[in-house]
Amino acid sequence: MTPANAALDQLCVNALRVLSIDAILKANSGHPGLPLGSAPMAYALWARHLRHNPRNPSWPDRDRFVLSAGHGSMLLYSLLHLFGYDLPLEQLQAFRQWGSKTPGHPEHGLTAGVESTTGPLGQGFGMAVGMAIAERHLAARFNRDGQAIVDHFTYVLAGDGDLMEASPRRRPRSRDTSASAS
Repeated sequence: MTPANAALDQLCVNALRVLSIDAILKANSGHPGLPLGSAPMAYALWARHLRHNPRNPSWPDRDRFVLSAGHGSMLLYSLLHLFGYDLPLEQLQAFRQWGSKTPGHPEHGLTAGVESTTGPLGQGFGMAVGMAIAERHLAARFNRDGQAIVDHFTYVLAGDGDLMEASPRRRPRSRDTSASAS
């Protein structure tokens, strides 16, 4: 990578951070940690690996990006804005405001480029697993040698809460000493 490319990449990462933090501060609501910490990874994924088309966000063989950690939704909105989706700066500035395309958690169907609604913890992670299983099933059914009709991937950004919420809470067994004779 050339120094000029590295400088441009850093500028883009910083833009993601500034857009996200500015909107969170303006709304006086939201979580800045995920956008600050995950901006470099998310930018690298979107710029170098994710196959998507902002002019055709419903392209059937696009890669999917699910932000399961919905409390960090401003990172997704900043990515969509930076990569040319129909999400103008005014919508970023209206983060978490009634009627905006940038609600507190991503909502599929409201904002172009949002692949799934991620409200309760673990919901986005579970949906991403389902999407990945479905795309592998479709690929096995329809792809032929030399004809890959279905060859997209699903990426998910999940937080620790997403992974813990759906699992049963384990409690240590207590010994029942009330039945023992003295």
